Amino acid sequence: MSKKIHITDQFDSGNIEVLEAESASNIRLSIRKDNQSDFYQWFHFKVQSTANQVHKMTIENAANSAYVEGWTDYQAVASYDRQEWFRVNTSYIDGQLEIEHLHEHEVVYYAYFAPYSYERHMDLLHLSQLSPQCQLKHLGQTLDGRDMTVAIVGDEETASKKIWVIARQHPGESMAEWFIEGFLGRLLDESDPVSRALLADCVFYVVPNMNPDGSVRGHLRTNAVGANLNREWATPTLERSPEVYLVRQMMMQTGVDLFLDIHGDEAIPYNFLAGCEGIPSYDDAFDAKQQGFINAFLKASPDFQTKHGYPKSEPGKANLTMATTWVGEQFNCIAFTLEMPFKDNLDLPDPVYGWSPDRCLRLGEAMCLPILQSI
Repeated sequence: MSKKIHITDQFDSGNIEVLEAESASNIRLSIRKDNQSDFYQWFHFKVQSTANQVHKMTIENAANSAYVEGWTDYQAVASYDRQEWFRVNTSYIDGQLEIEHLHEHEVVYYAYFAPYSYERHMDLLHLSQLSPQCQLKHLGQTLDGRDMTVAIVGDEETASKKIWVIARQHPGESMAEWFIEGFLGRLLDESDPVSRALLADCVFYVVPNMNPDGSVRGHLRTNAVGANLNREWATPTLERSPEVYLVRQMMMQTGVDLFLDIHGDEAIPYNFLAGCEGIPSYDDAFDAKQQGFINAFLKASPDFQTKHGYPKSEPGKANLTMATTWVGEQFNCIAFTLEMPFKDNLDLPDPVYGWSPDRCLRLGEAMCLPILQSI
């Protein structure tokens, strides 16, 4: 006997609207827009229904989402235990996203990418502070009253290099915080010779989640009032973008010698970097340093490549409202945006998991090597 279908998004990062759920073969859904914004694409919801039955779920408003090209060859993720997230059969047909999945258990969670919860975010910060190399600094609060925290790893007094790593300006790009978990894990490993060498000369300022409000609200791209934080760096305000304002304020106090901004890309099924070409101060010396970092990253991880990515900005045409270009110009330092796929890395595809939290963790660990070779 089939049970009544129950669908909800009333939890951390949940996002879905139920249009119809009378039959497992015809569940109709819609994604909510970010608050005070037209952006939407992130979804995360729970379905409780009959086990051992195929469920067909159609997201009807996929055609007007922020990055329609992201649906091509995309496979949604599902989980029974909220720990292991695997890919399920997904098709983009006539402007609608169709997810078809045989439920092995009564309750299944679905998401755009494996979620990184606010609870896990807090665990990451407070487990990190157990290391004698790490301290947590409170910068202020978001518009929803959540803490903005930076993990400081290393000795601020003796370090000759100041390295900033931020992640998840766009909250739906949860792979960015999975990356940070791997990065911090290696950096705080006292038995790792790479981390020991790094911390002999460097202090790291790490912000695992730049947008906790948007993350909890189930947003794709914006904070609590619809601000795209990665377009706020030129003139942030406490009223609209306190997250950027507070981090930028501390950067001005510490200085920056190398900067990384961790993201995810909806459409491109590869890992790639976007650099500072196009900023006014970009010259041959800057280019040589940037290329040295890229070459070192290529050697550090086969999950990174340079054939696919964004077009490079023309000289003097960089958008200085973005974190990477603003920091690169302000501090005349190497600065990169790292993009990871929502889909898979087609150079090393995984048909079961696609690009996954575990692979994000490994890439975060690998990032320590190009930093070491570039300082």
